[in-house]
Amino acid sequence: MKAIVNQEACIGCGACAAICDKVFEINDEGLSTTITDKVEEEDSQEVRDAADACPTGAILVEE
Repeated sequence: MKAIVNQEACIGCGACAAICDKVFEINDEGLSTTITDKVEEEDSQEVRDAADACPTGAILVEE
C-alpha cells in the first residue's frame, strides 16, 4: 500500500498526521507529506482513516 498527498488540495489541517504520524507529517510549507514510500500492514487502517478524515480529500491510497 502507498499513500500519496495531493499538495494542491492539501490545506495543512494536520488531521492525517494526528491520526497516523508514522506515515504523515506537516512539512515546512505547512502542508502534509508522506514520510515513507511504503505503508506497513500494521499502519494500513490508520492510513485509510487519515484519508477518510481529510477534509479536502487530498490523500490517495493505492493498494
